[in-house]
Amino acid sequence: MAEPTLDVVDKSAVGADARQFHIGVAPGEVSTVALLPGDPFRIPLIASFLDDVVEVAHNREHRTIVGTYKGRRITATSTGMGCPSTAIAVEELARVGVTSFIRVGSSAALQPGIAPGELLVSEGTLRNDGTTAAYAHPGYPAVPDTELTVALSRHSERIAAAAGSSSHRGINASDDAFYAETPEWIAQLNRLGVLNVEMESSALFVVARLRGLRAGMVCSCSSNLVSGMSLYGDTHGLLHAGWLRSIEAALETAVELEL
Repeated sequence: MAEPTLDVVDKSAVGADARQFHIGVAPGEVSTVALLPGDPFRIPLIASFLDDVVEVAHNREHRTIVGTYKGRRITATSTGMGCPSTAIAVEELARVGVTSFIRVGSSAALQPGIAPGELLVSEGTLRNDGTTAAYAHPGYPAVPDTELTVALSRHSERIAAAAGSSSHRGINASDDAFYAETPEWIAQLNRLGVLNVEMESSALFVVARLRGLRAGMVCSCSSNLVSGMSLYGDTHGLLHAGWLRSIEAALETAVELEL
């Protein structure tokens, strides 16, 4: 018996000019730069900085708004938690016209002397996730755009200092399994000099590089895993203040570089 002929779908081509299946956004509805928080309930924090805000879509964990900051059109889309949903958001936003991405999230510090609410700018990510393994060789680096990162770091330092806080930059890690981060793993990352750990940037950086896009990340420190401060401590007020500073730094970077 003859083998059936397969009509295999090419996901890289299907739906490229349509309203996107997961984020619910169509071409022409967004700007060329997008801020990416993880949590859809942090989208209103970004909206508080913008004028003429319009909600474009809210599908699953992906909530998208567009507004203006200092005359520049800005998009914000929540990615949800982890690399799989982040990769989807970046892929689909790129299909509808976004060319630059800045993640504004939460991250736990891995070095002493970093307090909740302080800013953490990524210079590259240790890929401890499964999503990017589907995209690239294990040795392929997850690195942000250099010019974007330099500007983001400069604005983060200025804004943090004005608030009596601090900003740090360095290598971070992206993990898939929040509750599988053992004391041994945290200690190993600390010994490697890794600054902080979160769950999204490796996918953001790898997908952006492969698609010819620009990406960066600034996070608010949520806790310090080598100083005995977990997310279950009383740090939310400090974390919230850091979110606001990270958003301002990202917006100032978008305006300066005309992203």
